[in-house]
Amino acid sequence: MIIVKDDLSRREVIDLVNEHLQGMTLHSPPKSIHALKLDELRKPEITFWTAWEGNELAGCGALKELNPLHGEIKSMRTSSAYLRKGTARKILTHILEEARHRGYSRLSLETGSQDAFIPARRLYESAGFQYCSPFADYIEDPNSVFMTKE
Repeated sequence: MIIVKDDLSRREVIDLVNEHLQGMTLHSPPKSIHALKLDELRKPEITFWTAWEGNELAGCGALKELNPLHGEIKSMRTSSAYLRKGTARKILTHILEEARHRGYSRLSLETGSQDAFIPARRLYESAGFQYCSPFADYIEDPNSVFMTKE
């Protein structure tokens, strides 16, 4: 599997991001959805990566710079054919390495509080993330949990 910086122009990448957005609507009310749309993922403070097995898209993830010492994980999504094959862990590891390379002292994320997000929360817990209060522009929301890693 290779992980590459992506410009979000390929059809399969666009489809995966749209699938991610649609998936959020199944589990969260509209005001609790913090997933980014394509145009938001193309902003300069966000770096977006895709993971590939040959010509097949395995997943994606992004890193948003909140300030020079604090980053946020965004848009982690695994293609359905690659679930439970280590794809998300590989993307997360790549993002963690990039955050260290950038000199971030803190990396944070928001994910859902519903049962559908248990696998994501377990992944982040296993990587050393701990639950925290809202950060950046987030507010308390019963549909969200916030995690951080120093």
